[in-house]
Amino acid sequence: MAYDLAGKCVYVAGHKGMVGSAIVRRLEGEGCEVLTADRSVDLRDQAAVRDWYAANRPDAVVVAAAKVGGIMANDSYPADFLYDNLMIEANLIEAAFRNNVEKLLFLGSSCIYPKMAPQPIPEDALLTGPLEPTNEWYAVAKIAGIKLCQAYRRQHGCDYISAMPTNLYGPGDNFDLQSSHVLPALIRKAHEARETGAASIEIWGTGSPRREFLHVDDLADGCVFLLKEYSGEEHVNLGSGIDIPIIDLAEMVCEVVGFEGTITTDVTKPDGTPRKLMSGDKIAAMGWKPKIALREGIADAYRAFLNGEGKR
Repeated sequence: MAYDLAGKCVYVAGHKGMVGSAIVRRLEGEGCEVLTADRSVDLRDQAAVRDWYAANRPDAVVVAAAKVGGIMANDSYPADFLYDNLMIEANLIEAAFRNNVEKLLFLGSSCIYPKMAPQPIPEDALLTGPLEPTNEWYAVAKIAGIKLCQAYRRQHGCDYISAMPTNLYGPGDNFDLQSSHVLPALIRKAHEARETGAASIEIWGTGSPRREFLHVDDLADGCVFLLKEYSGEEHVNLGSGIDIPIIDLAEMVCEVVGFEGTITTDVTKPDGTPRKLMSGDKIAAMGWKPKIALREGIADAYRAFLNGEGKR
C-alpha cells in the first residue's frame, strides 16, 4: 500500500546539505510537516540522537546526512569517512526503531558497487566483487547502512528502505577544490579560468572514465516517490540512465560557463572506476523517471555557484 505523506511529520537528517535541502524543498508540496535538527545535535552521538527523536517524534525519516567528498578527501581521511558515516546511520536508524517511526529512507551511493560491476549496474551486483580502492571506506559505511535497514526490516518488521543515488550535482553543491566531486570542481575551475584569462584547465586522470549524473532536484523527486510507493528489502537505484566520459563532461561545462581555453589531463592522478552507470530499470518499472537534462542541470548548478550557494 502507498504511504501517504500528507499530515505526517517527516524528519530530514542532513537538511543543510545539497541532498537534504533539495528533499526539504520537494516535501513542501506533500502537505507534511518537515522536521530538521539543529547543527548542535551531533548525529555521531547516540544519546543526542535518541534525545532528539524522543522530543520530536517523527512519523517518517530520510537519512540524507553523511560525511561526503571526492577522491582526494576519501583517500586522505579514510578513518573519518568510515567512522563518521557508520555512527550517523546507525544512530539515526536505531533511534527510529526505538521511537516507532513508520517509514525510513536511507540514502547510499553508487560507490557501493564493485569496481568492475556489469554495466549498467543492477541492484543485485552489490557485494559481488572488490570495491574501488579510492573510496572503499565510504562505500563500506553505505553498504552497512543498507544492511542495517534490511536487518531491522527482517527482525522487527520495520518499513525501512534504501535508495542508491548516482553522482549528484546542483544548488548547494560543494565547490571546494580540495573536497569536491568532479562536476562542481569542473564548474569552479572553468569559471576561475575564464575570469583570470587562463589558457587551460586541468582534469585528473585520462578523462576516459564514464560517469552518470543526476540533478539533485530529480533525486529529491525520486526519494519522495519511493517514500510513497515503495516498500521492499532490496535497495533501489536512482540515476539518469545516461553516462558521459569525463573529458566530454569537461567540454560541456566549459561551454556552459563560457571558458574557451583548452583542457589538459594529468595522467599521474587516478581515474577511479572505469565506468559507473546504474540500471534504472527497477524504479522505471514503478513509474518514475528523471526530468532534468544534463546541460540544463549544469546551467542551473552554475547559476547557483554564481549566487554563492554551496561550499567554497
